[in-house]
Amino acid sequence: MSDESVILINLLKVKPGKQDALIALLKQNTDTVVRTLHGWKTTRLIAAKDGAGVVIYSEWKTSAAVEAMRSDPRMKAYFPKIIELASLDSIVGSAVSSETR
Repeated sequence: MSDESVILINLLKVKPGKQDALIALLKQNTDTVVRTLHGWKTTRLIAAKDGAGVVIYSEWKTSAAVEAMRSDPRMKAYFPKIIELASLDSIVGSAVSSETR
């Protein structure tokens, strides 16, 4: 196993007019729950300029940490609130290439 982070990408397609509310909810969740979880490294929220989506990019130490986060009761409490505002699709993987200027 390498020292590479496990990357979790969540793509949320936002219901019309709900992007700001979703971002506020995600920030609250990150500040109060996610940052307290074992294995969490970083989270970035990326808002679509057209208001139609939000991407959550997060890095974790292991796949087990991602699974533990998903099953944490505090996270489970947020999922219905998120689904009220957006649909959700997820990808778990690792970086295979990175370019920087």
